Amino acid sequence: MEKHLLFKRFADKRIHLGVCGSVAAFRAAELVHRWQDTGAGVSATLTASARKFITPLTFEALGASPVYGDMFSGEAPFEHLEPGQVAHAMVIAPATADMLARLAQGRADDMLSAQALAFDGPVVLAPAMNPRMWRNPATQANVEILRERGFMFVGPDSGVVACHDEGQGRLADLRMIYLAGLKALTPQDMEGRSVMITLGPTREAWDDVRFWTNASTGVMGASIAVAAWLRGAEVHTVCGPVDVWMPEDSAFHRHNVTSAKEMLEAARALWKSADVGVFTAAVADFSPEPHGPGKFKKDRAEDGFSLNFLPNADILRTLAEERSEGQVVVGFAAESVPDMDALGLAVHHKLERKGADMIVGNRIADGFGRAANRVYVADAQGREEIWPDMPKPQVAWKIIDWVRSLTV
Repeated sequence: MEKHLLFKRFADKRIHLGVCGSVAAFRAAELVHRWQDTGAGVSATLTASARKFITPLTFEALGASPVYGDMFSGEAPFEHLEPGQVAHAMVIAPATADMLARLAQGRADDMLSAQALAFDGPVVLAPAMNPRMWRNPATQANVEILRERGFMFVGPDSGVVACHDEGQGRLADLRMIYLAGLKALTPQDMEGRSVMITLGPTREAWDDVRFWTNASTGVMGASIAVAAWLRGAEVHTVCGPVDVWMPEDSAFHRHNVTSAKEMLEAARALWKSADVGVFTAAVADFSPEPHGPGKFKKDRAEDGFSLNFLPNADILRTLAEERSEGQVVVGFAAESVPDMDALGLAVHHKLERKGADMIVGNRIADGFGRAANRVYVADAQGREEIWPDMPKPQVAWKIIDWVRSLTV
């Protein structure tokens, strides 16, 4: 599990997982483990066809409870109603063409379709089938009916399927299905808001192969981006050169850049229509004066050489000065300071100097390259808090909580 996707805050929630008969059925077992890592409880129902590919014992061994059998096979007479009474979201992955047809027609002649029909909460469908079955007009008509009724879809993806046909029909990336389940559990308290986030380092080129940069991984910014999206925001990320996975969704947009100049240009264009700007990127303050075309050769400076550095634009301060009324600016400060008292002084200084509404500060030793972070937070209204060392997704969620308090 990527560390920026693990939001351990769903201990009071339950997801019901439905599994249909598909070669992809074995992949659904991993979802049980992933959701449980967030604290959520997970129950499951495997259709008769699904049990041809994977056994209920696999899901039970992974901690799903209960795992339902066929209609009238259990001790309780109302097992087809239980998920709707205790679960907060239902995810059917993989969802076959047959299951889509059953749901569209309102049929309830097996356990899973009956549970879905009796489920009042959000239902996520992750289809998986042969590309020709997916393209069939009957399947597409059923999908349209289900979308109109409020069912949420993840995928299917395109590629080579088990029968070696190629096209759209593969089960979606498990990370997307996992996140769709969490999104279905999450109050959409950021719906209608646009959040722009800068993240990662910048690379400032010197010659054709060398550049000036830093060790930022972008994990903190990615955590904030995913948290805002889970809570309903339209998200735009302006990413320096980082290897960090992001959701592929119509409300989540990734804009890749390299240099500080490119980051400013991309962020400025997006900032005009954003409600919130979160500037987590570790932007290079200076760029080496370019050597020129080609690669600088060692034999040109056998005794060493010096570089001249030129200042880059201050993206946070520049866009804070350009903001419109109602836009909220959140900055980050990574500082080489000995303790939290010194960090607090640096945060307050940056809050005033940058013109931000909120600054999140951390000591470099507490944040760079780590899965967790310890931060000092202060805002322009006089509030300040020190948060203990905690995973970055938890820090991200609390930052969005704070941002909401500044925008209501």
